[in-house]
Amino acid sequence: MTAVSMVLTLAVVVMWLGQAMPKSVALVVGLGLDGGWLATLAYERRLAAQGDHSTPVTVVGWVFGAAATGVLVAHGLMAEKDSIGAWLAVSWLPLAAKALWLVHGLWERTALTPDALDAIQGIQQEARDEAAVARARLRSDAATEETRLTAVTQAGARVAHVQAKTAEALAEAWSTLEKARQGEDTSRALTSVTSRVTPDVTPRWELPVWGPSEAVPALESGPALTDEALDVLVDEIRHSEVPSLSYREMAARFRTAGHSASEVRLRAAWKRVA
Repeated sequence: MTAVSMVLTLAVVVMWLGQAMPKSVALVVGLGLDGGWLATLAYERRLAAQGDHSTPVTVVGWVFGAAATGVLVAHGLMAEKDSIGAWLAVSWLPLAAKALWLVHGLWERTALTPDALDAIQGIQQEARDEAAVARARLRSDAATEETRLTAVTQAGARVAHVQAKTAEALAEAWSTLEKARQGEDTSRALTSVTSRVTPDVTPRWELPVWGPSEAVPALESGPALTDEALDVLVDEIRHSEVPSLSYREMAARFRTAGHSASEVRLRAAWKRVA
């Protein structure tokens, strides 16, 4: 584009000045205009290659480009009507060429080496890989959480169903007991088998308590052992192994063997034997 604009500028100058002076002189003038423009452009490119910049040189270059554009515009306006549009269509080439050189200079300032481009590409690819892995992990976690919530919900529904059936069965049993208690014949029959607390007073049969139960101390299943028999058992269990058993071990084996005695009597027998 620079070469075409220089050729057009030279041709216009020769055609203009060739009418008033020898064409050789007009050619020198045209070459001087193009030469000045080319010199400023070359100097500016040299400074750019060295990482430097000169504002006066840039201004002079734009002045030469504007002068070339002005010559082409003026010639187009003074030409014949048939060729005015053609000359005006190419009059923007000098300024466009100067603008392209400017863009090329900016591109050179931001140009990177192949190693840097490869490093940038690797960083971008690594970032894309990490983003893809993170998205896959999030989708997997979401699917797992959905499955877990579904399983928990189903299990809770089953538990609630079992509890509802159990409550229904208990309610039916309680209703049956209430009807039995309210029935005259049934109440009389149940009351007859209950023990009397007060003479000549028949206690009323009540429903069992439906709620938490408390532990009741175990009752002795057999007749109480005498102190002598208890001492013999304690001494036998104590010396069943060598060395002699401790009180805790002896008491555990005493209970396991099926014997029954209160803790106070068992400890007293241990003290007598030991």
